[in-house]
Amino acid sequence: MITDPWFYAVAIPAVLLFGISKGGFGGGLGVAAVPLMALVISPIQAAAILLPILCVMDLVAVWKFRGKWLWQELRVLLPASLIGIGVGSLLFEYMSAAVVKLIVGVVAITFTAHTWIEQRNANQSGATHFPRSYGLIGGSVAGFTSFVAHSGGPPISMYLLRRPVNRTDFAATTILFFAVVNYVKLIPYAWLGQLSTANLATSAALMILAPIGVLTGAWLHARVSDRVFFMLIHTLLFVVGVKLVYDGLHTLL
Repeated sequence: MITDPWFYAVAIPAVLLFGISKGGFGGGLGVAAVPLMALVISPIQAAAILLPILCVMDLVAVWKFRGKWLWQELRVLLPASLIGIGVGSLLFEYMSAAVVKLIVGVVAITFTAHTWIEQRNANQSGATHFPRSYGLIGGSVAGFTSFVAHSGGPPISMYLLRRPVNRTDFAATTILFFAVVNYVKLIPYAWLGQLSTANLATSAALMILAPIGVLTGAWLHARVSDRVFFMLIHTLLFVVGVKLVYDGLHTLL
């Protein structure tokens, strides 16, 4: 079990942030969890520690948003996600910590840049909806990035935000999507030896934060505007993303 206090200084807010996101507040901002934890431990280990915690969060979140998801979207997204998980499993042994840092950093920067562009264009008319077939791309990319670093939120957000869905539809559909994806990921994670005793013990120490974060997110979803929260977290996520890209490139080069 990890005992370094600096780890818990970033892991506790990271887990809470992921839980709040899973509770329907903050969109896909759970993507910030692995980048934050990667500041003090390997992103590969961070992903392994988070997975059991996410599985508990998923149970709470699915219960809070039960019956509100859009099956017509999930029928495309879920099968596509299996492709991405499979590719991630096959390529895992070739991905060093530096490569994973680079992937996580690029995802973080791409997500924040996409969000800022969407916000800037929010008042402009004429935005086109993606056809549902685009869900094959969004689902498979989300499966891969979710497998690598639990960062499947950006691809799913990029797809669903261009579909005719409201805020609750969006939250509920992404919640069930990642619940299925995370439980499927337990199989290759165990096969690849990522669910070690040390990682599971650390997960158990942080597990109490899972329901707290999700229930807080559900409470905020019904009562608070996302605007200020988005602004602060997106800025943090962008800065962390830039650092991870720098660290990854520096190590590789």
